[in-house]
Amino acid sequence: MKDGFIKVASGVPEIALGNCELNAGRIIAMARTMAAAGVRLAVFTELGVTGYTLEDMFAQQTLLTAAENALARILEETADLDMLAAVGVPVPVGCSLYNCAALINRGKLLALIPKTHIPTYSEFYEGRRFTPAPEKGFFLTYAGQKVFLGQGLLRCAGLPQLVVGAEICEDAWVPCPPSIGLARAGANVIFNLSCSNELIGKSDYRRSLIRGLSGSLLAAYIYCSAGDGESTTDLVFSGHCMICENGSMLAQQRWSTGTFISADIDIQRVDADRRKMTTFTAAPSGQYPLIGEFDLEIAETKLERRFSPTPFVPSDKANLEERCREIIHIQSAGLQRRIKGAHAQTAVIGLSGGLDSTLAYLVTVDAFRNLGKPLEDIVAVTMPCFGTTSRTKSNAQKMAEAIGTSFKEIDIHAAVKQHFADIGHDGVTTDVTYENSQARIRTLILMNTANKLGGMVIGTGDLSELALGWATYNGDHMSMYGVNAGVPKTLVRYLVGYFASVAGEPLQSVLYDVLDTPVSPELLPPEENGDIAQRTEDIVGPYELHDFFMYYIMRFGFPPHKIYRIALQTFEGRYSPDVIRKWLANFVRRFFTQQFKRSCLPDGPKVGSEAISPRGDWRMPSDMLYADWMRDVESI
Repeated sequence: MKDGFIKVASGVPEIALGNCELNAGRIIAMARTMAAAGVRLAVFTELGVTGYTLEDMFAQQTLLTAAENALARILEETADLDMLAAVGVPVPVGCSLYNCAALINRGKLLALIPKTHIPTYSEFYEGRRFTPAPEKGFFLTYAGQKVFLGQGLLRCAGLPQLVVGAEICEDAWVPCPPSIGLARAGANVIFNLSCSNELIGKSDYRRSLIRGLSGSLLAAYIYCSAGDGESTTDLVFSGHCMICENGSMLAQQRWSTGTFISADIDIQRVDADRRKMTTFTAAPSGQYPLIGEFDLEIAETKLERRFSPTPFVPSDKANLEERCREIIHIQSAGLQRRIKGAHAQTAVIGLSGGLDSTLAYLVTVDAFRNLGKPLEDIVAVTMPCFGTTSRTKSNAQKMAEAIGTSFKEIDIHAAVKQHFADIGHDGVTTDVTYENSQARIRTLILMNTANKLGGMVIGTGDLSELALGWATYNGDHMSMYGVNAGVPKTLVRYLVGYFASVAGEPLQSVLYDVLDTPVSPELLPPEENGDIAQRTEDIVGPYELHDFFMYYIMRFGFPPHKIYRIALQTFEGRYSPDVIRKWLANFVRRFFTQQFKRSCLPDGPKVGSEAISPRGDWRMPSDMLYADWMRDVESI
């Protein structure tokens, strides 16, 4: 439970219809297995103590008494388990019978949450026996304990940010589910005990329904539907279990009885999204009050959850091509609008033969094609200087020739040397002035070329570089429209790879060679054999690590120690703990100290969930102190 991680489970014990004693034993056995696996929140099936498909047998006092006794046994025999569990049981109160979720913890019956919406249509006839949840809850004695029956919330005493609510089956299928009010009142975990039968296409709808609920509620949603023990007479049940979080499916199974699924939900992640979305508003707590607390030991969850090493890249490779097309379309559409709005006749781009400038160039080509403008009006400029290698320069020229855009080579050696003389630099010391002078003269040439040709300069810097501040202020940092500003480096690689996969020769070979070229600003002289000497990832760290850090800092506001914890698991065998710690500290330092560069960025299209525009997603002072973040890193 440390860092917000909690292992949860959805379990389908084999049901023996009407045999409450046997069902209780199976629930207890599964609960013990779950607890041994580290599960802290568990959901079982609707009316799982008795069975759901008993129809008029629910009028039998013998059954109802057996159910109450069975729940008392469950309470007694799970009292030693560090777990909050939801068990389905019928509860008679006077002339009414309620279909309830019994919430139990360490031998205590904390609440009986009744089903609100009672289906009486098609194959469902619950209205024949069951009563909808009362508008106002009340206390009663059940299974030997005084308990509240009604809707409300349960909060974890040791982890107050963990708040649980529950609904039952049909409640999730109606226009205004109880879970909406529960979530607005503070519940960030929703239980659903269900007995949903199978029909053609129903599982797909059920899956989209539960995922959608978890997304719109910004909550973890644990759904558990009955299995084949309920399959009788005219109905078949599959034991469909799902664990979702904020619209993502963490785990699911069907057609498997006597088993359970588990997953690690992240309460900090849920709450981070709620805080970020100002439209997620709280509701008056009157209808869904806090009705109790439960205890769980605060211990570190042994994670079974897996994290993508490339969170900005679609994990479903089958959809990667479609995602690439969509991103390119967004970049291209944004550029097209800017070209039309600026009445630009040409587009000028510094084409170095590196990864970022290649993507910006290809997007510009796509924009011009969509606008019906001649490709000759794209002016690709290569500006060789001290660090330029023949490989990158050649690739830039080959690219322009293969596509058919204009191409200019402007050697800047003399201009930079003259600048060194003007400012009193010896031209030998390879310091920051040596490097940045080249970048700024290149930008001067691009800007003035665009002025001369009635055009605009297309920026090439990507989201990762902007987060790190790996750009020369008023050098490659500046443009008239930055098409890559919303694209992290790991995704840039996939986008160029997509262009390569659909290109014909000779362009395809050039693009694949660009992908094989080390990332470098090429501002220092090459090695004796002509290879690139200045490799960016040797200086600032691997981009796949930085993109990982950036995602969890910007998207969820995770503290460094939590990011380090999940990075250890994600990159195990690829980076040592010391290496991860080193580059995390570097990222934190650069992310804060380089904000001044981001405060005056040119326009550029937002592509994914995170962007760093000072006019949109990311606003922070340029001089913010970050000692607390560094202390957190140092504590690792």
